[in-house]
Amino acid sequence: MKIAVLGATGQTGQYLVTQALNQGHSVTAIVRNPGKLTVQHEKLKVVEGNIFSEDSLKPYFQGQDAIISCLGFPPSYITGVTGYTLSMRAVVNAMRQAQVNRVITMTSWYTDPTSVTQSSYFIRFVLLPLIRSVLTNMFEMEHFLKETQDVIWTIVRPPGLKNLPATANEFLTHEGYFVPNSSGLPVGNAIGRGDVARFMLSILNSDNWFNKAVAISTKNE
Repeated sequence: MKIAVLGATGQTGQYLVTQALNQGHSVTAIVRNPGKLTVQHEKLKVVEGNIFSEDSLKPYFQGQDAIISCLGFPPSYITGVTGYTLSMRAVVNAMRQAQVNRVITMTSWYTDPTSVTQSSYFIRFVLLPLIRSVLTNMFEMEHFLKETQDVIWTIVRPPGLKNLPATANEFLTHEGYFVPNSSGLPVGNAIGRGDVARFMLSILNSDNWFNKAVAISTKNE
């Protein structure tokens, strides 16, 4: 397939670009600083673009089969985080103009603040408050996509991210804000970035998660 990747220079994005190329896909990496992506491949095109501008994105979206976003934005305790919603609005508008209708993006477990009641004390009262500004904007972006009728979207929600390559471990999935076990408690608190990339690519050709948000984990976590 022909895939445009946003956030390709980030840790998850680099795993995704490498895996996509290894699987035979043609990748257009749309980045702010092309020099930061050191991967070289005959099927990789690295271009400079503004993720917040539909006019900047549109020419790179034309002819693509799907858009995959691995974008991430840091917490902001004063002004709040807006990058997820602003970039996704630009992405969706550019997709419409370029006639591309498939987008896969990643957020996180616990974007809905009411979903944390089963998490551990540390996660609920120490970790999540530190990143709540990020989770809030992720949640807003999720709602934006859920209201978008003319695009086939999938939101992938991983737990905490480790900078680890892909494994062959079986994925656990749940259409919700975390992956529960039979008792309703979260299964695993972390996943390798390589496995997140592996899952995002695995659903490119599948309609199992069309217009759905899926929490993921792996069986060994």
